[in-house]
Parts: sequence; C-alpha cells; structure tokens
Amino acid sequence: MMIYSKRQMSDTFLIAVLLAVVGGSLDAYSYVARGHVFANAQTGNIVLFGLHLADGEWMQAGTYIIPVLAFVLGIFIDEWIKKFISPLPKVHWRQIVLLFEIAMLSIVAWLPFGERHDIVANVLVSFVCSMQVQSFRKVHGLPYASTMCTGNLRSGTELLFRFVQSGDKELRYKSLHYYGVIFFFILGAGCGALVTQHFGSTTIVYCNILLLLTCALLSIEHVEE
Repeated sequence: MMIYSKRQMSDTFLIAVLLAVVGGSLDAYSYVARGHVFANAQTGNIVLFGLHLADGEWMQAGTYIIPVLAFVLGIFIDEWIKKFISPLPKVHWRQIVLLFEIAMLSIVAWLPFGERHDIVANVLVSFVCSMQVQSFRKVHGLPYASTMCTGNLRSGTELLFRFVQSGDKELRYKSLHYYGVIFFFILGAGCGALVTQHFGSTTIVYCNILLLLTCALLSIEHVEE
C-alpha cells in the first residue's frame, strides 16, 4: 500500500526555484540599472553606508541606508498581513504577500532611470525582497532564503560535509536542495542582467510573471508519496 503525505506547496522545491530566480533577477536589476545598490542582501548596503559615512559623503550614504530601512518595514508589513489578513477564506496569506509584491514591482517597472527615481525603485525592491524572504523560509522542511545565498551556501556545505563523513544519502539529498536554490539564484541574476540591458526598467515585468505563477501554484494541494 502506498502512503502519501501532504506538504504545503510553499515548502516545495518548485516554489523555491521560482522565488530564487526572482531573487537573483531583482538583485541584478537593482545593481545594474539602479545605482549599484543591493536590493536583497542588506549586508552590502550596510557596508557601503559605513564606507561613505567614513568619507563624510552623507548624501551617498543615505542612498544605501534607505533600502535597509525599507527592508525592515517590509518585515513589519509581512507580519501584519500574516496576523490580521490570513483568516480570509480560500486565500492564503502568502498569496496576499505575493500580490502585494507584484503591485510594488509594477510601480518600479514604470519608474524611469535616474538618481531620484532609482532611490524610490530600490526602496520598493528592497521592500519586496524582505517580504519574500520573510514569507518563504523553508524548502522541504529546511530553512533557506530565496533572496540571498550566504546562509544557503553555509547550510548546504555543512550537510555535504556530513554526507561525506557518514555516507547518509539523506544528507546529500538535503544538501542538493541548497545548492539547487543557489544555482537558480545565479541563473536569475544572469537573466536579470541580460534582460535589464535590453528592456530597461520594464525588466521587472518578467519577475511579476514568475510571482503570478507562484501565486497560482500556492492554490494547489501538494501531495508527496
């Protein structure tokens, strides 16, 4: 007799792949087209903020701290949606978050390039990335991030080392999940850079298509053998 178990669709590798592609694309977009700002990994922005402060470049420092503050705000909004809007019938709170992300990125798509507009775009992209990383935190029960790679690289390598030591194939299987997410993040970054060079600010539209697909997949009840 075959035994089946239910798993949330948000916990599947397919969803992790789609979000990793979006995460890599957004980071490439903000760096290539919006003033060399990292929208996803705020560590880079914090370092650059400190460097500009040390040089007395107050205005330039501000362009890097604003996305960090937007990232913090995104976490607050995400938690608010989860707590107060999640009881909606037939609509999962993560779908609401994704629709919110799509709305924000749609605004970014219509913002022309230029320092003034770039600041607004980076704020919105950082806001979106924080909501995404806060809402989608596990793949097959393993904690991961779809908008940055450092934690995934650490966890995947640790599991790989434990597999080499023990020969436990389950550890190898788990390790490959992390490296798979990293691979698709890199793929997304490469695609994001290429598409941005050809289509400019409207590059964000293709990210929205992936987010819409993710939103639709969340309506499926995922069953594993």
